[in-house]
Amino acid sequence: MRVDVITKEYPPNVYGGAGVHATELVKALRPSIDVRVRAFGNAVEEDGTTGYPDLAELSHANPALKTLGVDVAIAQDVEGADVVHSHTWYANAAGQLAQMLHGIPHVLTAHSLEPLRPWKAEQLGGGYRVSSWIEKQAYETADAVIAVSEGMRRDILRSYPSIDESKVSVVYNGIDLEGWRRLDEPEIVRSLGIDPDRPAVVFVGRITRQKGLPYLLRAAALLPPEVQLILCAGAPDTPEIMREVTGLVEELQESRTGVVWIERILPRDELCAVLSASTVFVCPSVYEPLGIVNLEAMACGLPVVGTATGGIPEVVADGFTGHLVPIEQADDGTGTPLDPERFVRDLADKLIETVQDPGLAALMGRAGRARAEQDFSWSNIADRTLEVYRSLV
Repeated sequence: MRVDVITKEYPPNVYGGAGVHATELVKALRPSIDVRVRAFGNAVEEDGTTGYPDLAELSHANPALKTLGVDVAIAQDVEGADVVHSHTWYANAAGQLAQMLHGIPHVLTAHSLEPLRPWKAEQLGGGYRVSSWIEKQAYETADAVIAVSEGMRRDILRSYPSIDESKVSVVYNGIDLEGWRRLDEPEIVRSLGIDPDRPAVVFVGRITRQKGLPYLLRAAALLPPEVQLILCAGAPDTPEIMREVTGLVEELQESRTGVVWIERILPRDELCAVLSASTVFVCPSVYEPLGIVNLEAMACGLPVVGTATGGIPEVVADGFTGHLVPIEQADDGTGTPLDPERFVRDLADKLIETVQDPGLAALMGRAGRARAEQDFSWSNIADRTLEVYRSLV
């Protein structure tokens, strides 16, 4: 069986969970089937992988139109595959075009949904209407849709009610359990400005509305003074969200010590060292289909305090591998807390509860590692994905 995987992100151009998923899934599938990767940009040179840079003719076009240009180029080359598998709206149009052009079954994996990310209009302008149209057409015509959590499956069927729900399967994200592991390297973390002898709350993620970073920064002002806040945060969606986050960080730094902001993307070993030196990982997202970052933290033996939204409750076992923070959210697609001040207080309370009992935090971290090993290995995810492919050919 030959499967062509189409993805916006692939090494060395990985900046989010969808890219991690596509990369690790391909690695886990290749021992069993012929996988050809068709990735945006100049992908790393490896057998069976082709990179597709933006078309020069569209260099000044809206980003959504640039995406469509790449999709057209990819769709032509997919001929001969038994299944085409697209990841995110960026790649969905290529998958649908290949489906129509070559008569190939189209599988898509849902890592996020455009109707639930209306703030993307800040980033894409009118291109957000284009991306939303692309996604809707692809979901409604796909032969199979893979959701990365039960929460995501519910969101798909709510956002696109015309989809036959029997076509939507759940296959979780996975975690590389060898690459992500506890790594005690105090000198590495000191070089980053972190004191390994102080308790610490750590956040890892892009600076985007869905990650809820402004809520965390307000909650951090309520933490005990000895607790550090480590922010591994970069790649802002817009200048506006960057200015907001910068202002909040500066306010926090004026009132307390130990606020460390690392804007560059850390190599995995350095990030493992940072996670291992911390007391608790925090995921304050208002929209999160699953959250690979939570799995990465769990694999490093860290408890997770996360918002009880999306797929996070399927990863974080409340009271066992961490804590869930309750949230009531607007149903307008933004995920905005109906009572932001209460959400900030509840987030702070759960973080304080965790950092003030380091023994229990360590026990929860070990339970998190065990859960990652049992339920989220990439070999399991590859087997489930193969089942979806084989149901179509």
